[in-house]
Amino acid sequence: MKKTQTKILLVDDEPDILEIVGYNLAQEGYQIVTASNGKDAIAKAQKELPELIIMDVMMAEMDGMEACEHIRKIPELNNVIITFLTARSEDYSQVAGFDAGADDYITKPIKPKLLVSKVKALLRRLKEQEVVTDTLNVGGIEINREEYKIIKGNVEIALPRKEFELFYLLASKPGKVFKRDEILDKVWGNEVVVGGRTIDVHIRKLREKIGEDLFKTIKGVGYKFEV
Repeated sequence: MKKTQTKILLVDDEPDILEIVGYNLAQEGYQIVTASNGKDAIAKAQKELPELIIMDVMMAEMDGMEACEHIRKIPELNNVIITFLTARSEDYSQVAGFDAGADDYITKPIKPKLLVSKVKALLRRLKEQEVVTDTLNVGGIEINREEYKIIKGNVEIALPRKEFELFYLLASKPGKVFKRDEILDKVWGNEVVVGGRTIDVHIRKLREKIGEDLFKTIKGVGYKFEV
């Protein structure tokens, strides 16, 4: 086991969860910090500056949703990835989690090996955020932003500008759920007044041209690109 500099903050009011999850992640070499409630999580996050926060929703003193909202307002934690790990599996709870600022939402119970895999995927996303490039290679698809060109399986796919920009946005952070408001702001900005239906139409066209299974709908929230 090789110890890394990557720090993970675990937040849960159940000591057994902290112990089990913390042990499995520590075995992968991650540095583990723990907190037992939302208020403690905010303080620990500011002090430790973790790369990833794994947080329960239902906790005493301050729940995970409120803590997440607070953390998202702290400038030095702008790039921290936050995922909820909770037994709450209802659609409305997941929507509330994403609205609070979470990057992902994992439901209990989950096998330790699968959780470790998800953590690795989330941390890969952080590394991808740090790399600024005009060319992406995702799932065998080459995306050249400078030339507005997409190549999949040695075949060039032509896309109108807005479809290309939407695809580039989603593919720039595979697995990240982009909310509708964020998509509208980053792809359309102030150019023209469009509604949510415009996004749906563009996603449908991308599915037809690039791959039906690559674009996932997160009901009530937005879309993500998955390979």
